Amino acid sequence: MSLSGEHRLPACPFRQPAEKPIERSLVKVVAMRRESSASCRRQQAGSLCSPEEGRARALSAHPLFITLSFITATSQFAFAEIQPSDCARAAKYSESRRGVAMLVIQNGRTIFEHYANVGSASGRWPIFSGTKSFWGIAALAAVHDGLFRLDDPVSDTITEWKSDPRKSRITIRQLLSQTDGIEGASWLQRSSIRDRNAMAIRLPIVAEPGTAFIYGPSHLQIFSELLRRKLKGRSTISYIEGRVLNRLKLGHLNYKKDARGNPLPATGFELTAREWARLGELVIRSGNYHGRQIVPASLLREAFAGSQTNPSYGLTFWLNQQELGGREADMERMLDLPWQNAQWNGVCICKDAPADMVVALGSHYQRLFIIPSLNAIIVRQGSGGNFSDAHFLRLVIGR
Repeated sequence: MSLSGEHRLPACPFRQPAEKPIERSLVKVVAMRRESSASCRRQQAGSLCSPEEGRARALSAHPLFITLSFITATSQFAFAEIQPSDCARAAKYSESRRGVAMLVIQNGRTIFEHYANVGSASGRWPIFSGTKSFWGIAALAAVHDGLFRLDDPVSDTITEWKSDPRKSRITIRQLLSQTDGIEGASWLQRSSIRDRNAMAIRLPIVAEPGTAFIYGPSHLQIFSELLRRKLKGRSTISYIEGRVLNRLKLGHLNYKKDARGNPLPATGFELTAREWARLGELVIRSGNYHGRQIVPASLLREAFAGSQTNPSYGLTFWLNQQELGGREADMERMLDLPWQNAQWNGVCICKDAPADMVVALGSHYQRLFIIPSLNAIIVRQGSGGNFSDAHFLRLVIGR
């Protein structure tokens, strides 16, 4: 396969290759910490009582977050520099699976960039459900702005739910982690629907809150209505643009608005690989983009704690926490299963990728891999094909 369009920069000569014992010990710490993350998060819920001090105090003690900080601080001893030659092999694989773009940024510089199959550096490409992660960041910004707390009941705002014994217990955190028990309702994406928000809040609840991971557009659509009510007249699109997208220098995006002007937060954005990588930079820099803090670091880390129901999914981001002893899974194929049949415990994206990797994931294998311990951002865009995240990542990191 042709690798025309490839751009390479020399690797840094100063970082030394990894030693396996160190790498495995770090992962073991993650595994130990992971077991207690859900219970600690519940204990902290009551202490998230103010936009600033309470939240920072609670989150700074979170075992998973301490682990991630430890990995990041010591990563220079655990992992080698990503090599352009390894990236070239990954690009060849991606291109053979209908890949259109691949971008690798490490330590703040582009070390590899490749386009194929009609892809180009300036060509925007649909990221599908990768859109969700931008709305997840907007949700955290709203928490920081004092609009709500993650563990507030949704029914405090969507008061129609107060009389429902199950819906009244759903929290905002559960909406963002898709564990609220509401029907996924993939049909909400149809352009013919006049008012998606109104339809979403009337959807039935099919599982007890917190007991099932049910993927679909309904959860963020309900969140969109909650945010709309909290903003009291200001549009949700105006909010995400002002608090997140404009600060990332992203504009002219497709919100797939319905007839009432409600956006579809589950999908719709089209971005170049370089544009999508800006979200990765925000995560790598702990909520900061080009010197501007978009969300506090302690609050951003809430997005990277999985639920008891699905430890592989945080707040709109996918996680690789269970890589030690876990089984690799194709998340897209898992999502094709009926929600009752999907087993999310003990699955990971790639056993050989660091446990602190988080992913913004879209259909047809649109991927934004963010690896804090490698200080690396990897974008892959394509149009389907028989693609393997695990194989691709092993090629990139030379495993």
